[in-house]
Amino acid sequence: MSERLSYFGPPGTNSEEAAIKYRDRSGRDYTLVPVLTITGVGMAVDSGMAEEGIMPVENSLEGAIAETLDFLIHSPHPIPICAEVVTLIDHYLLAKPGVQSDQVRVITSIPTALAQCRGFVERCFPKARIEAALSTAAAVEEVISRADAAAIGNLRAAELYGAEVLARGIQDRSPNHTRFLVVAAEDHPATGDDKTSLAFAFANEDRPGQLVGALQEFSSRGINLSKIESRPSKERLGTYIFLVDLVGHRTDLSLAEALVAVEANCSFFRVLGSYPRYREA
Repeated sequence: MSERLSYFGPPGTNSEEAAIKYRDRSGRDYTLVPVLTITGVGMAVDSGMAEEGIMPVENSLEGAIAETLDFLIHSPHPIPICAEVVTLIDHYLLAKPGVQSDQVRVITSIPTALAQCRGFVERCFPKARIEAALSTAAAVEEVISRADAAAIGNLRAAELYGAEVLARGIQDRSPNHTRFLVVAAEDHPATGDDKTSLAFAFANEDRPGQLVGALQEFSSRGINLSKIESRPSKERLGTYIFLVDLVGHRTDLSLAEALVAVEANCSFFRVLGSYPRYREA
């Protein structure tokens, strides 16, 4: 039986396109399993409904995907990252066949897609009502039955649901890339070209120099940080969890030493996974 790969569906979403790209690059025989939320992707892996799941984590225009980060940080059972993939996102304005742009009174899509196309919508449809949808594919499926609405989605959704293209390349800036993380029961063995993601927090947020001290554990060992950001701890206002991406594998001697040193000063510490750095073929 083939392995199952969960993704944020239904079919026709950008997450499905990322899942297809990951499947094709890996050469493995995945069965794609759509679920209706990003958190549901991780829960499918946690519950055994899927062996792996693919989740969007950041977009080059709009930044971090909070739902994915919060799942990785707060999931009761850690679901480590085993891979990453980056996809080029092209947004299209799609409508029921025969509907003209001057008939559009409503524009619908998932909030992140609407945000990535904010400039186009404000310039070309300043009076249109904006409606949030559960996914880009769900938005396209919905407008097929409406004569006053258009959806922001991709070409695959247009093909699947029979929509017509009113405009193409409507994102505010190109290229527009989204990075996806693949989660599984275990992370990936070392390859020599790896990345490690880490989340940590300090017990005493008022003590000066704690974050600098943690980062120096990496810099003093020649370990490069490729990304750093923070998320609210969800415990009380003004407390944060820091997330960093590091070049190297958690089993590399220097990185393993640094992780031990950082953990010793943290109230929360979780290695989110080590995995091969994404390289475009």
